[in-house]
Amino acid sequence: MKPALRKATVAGVAAVTAAAALLAGGGPSTARAGTADGGDAVASTGGHGAPHGKDRVFRGRFAPIGTPGGARTITYDQKLVPEGARIEVRQHTGRDGMAVRVAVRGVARNHTFGVHVHTRPCGARPDDSGPHYQHRKDPQQPSTDPRYANPYNEVWLDFTSDEEGRGHAGSVHPWTFRKGEARSVVLHESATHTEPGHAGQAGARAACFTVPFSGRG
Repeated sequence: MKPALRKATVAGVAAVTAAAALLAGGGPSTARAGTADGGDAVASTGGHGAPHGKDRVFRGRFAPIGTPGGARTITYDQKLVPEGARIEVRQHTGRDGMAVRVAVRGVARNHTFGVHVHTRPCGARPDDSGPHYQHRKDPQQPSTDPRYANPYNEVWLDFTSDEEGRGHAGSVHPWTFRKGEARSVVLHESATHTEPGHAGQAGARAACFTVPFSGRG
């Protein structure tokens, strides 16, 4: 295992363990960031407490398109992400970069999801969330070049759910998002490809969670 990958993996394990515990119950007090019947999105700051925060936590419950109130936590494929499945996304930012982690429960059991941070909020159409966020933007879009579409230049959070439909993953980076350019987390139907011409692809978009990530610039 490469040193950089090992470092990211070790840090990510600690991060996602905390996220999984929060999803199971407990955690910091929360304040609503946006609500919809069956599709609420909740945000909270962690121990640092400042409005821009070092830690930001977002929680939601998936609902189908057309849910009254306009769900920000949308499922497009209820076989993979049933109505009522839950998600939590946590972002920690610091001087040396950031960590992003995701935890879910209630999704399809024993299934591998490709999960990425995207550039736009969720919408009625799966493609409304735009392309993957990239630290160094690929001049050729859609991006399938592994020099740009990779887990170091993008935020990949692939996981395989367990027998109870729970899953979690984390990603650590020596950079942070550009302000306003990271807006959602998308669950795809399959694991993320890495080969040239298909790098970053993970099949159809099964669900989307609108997340106002913090950024710089």
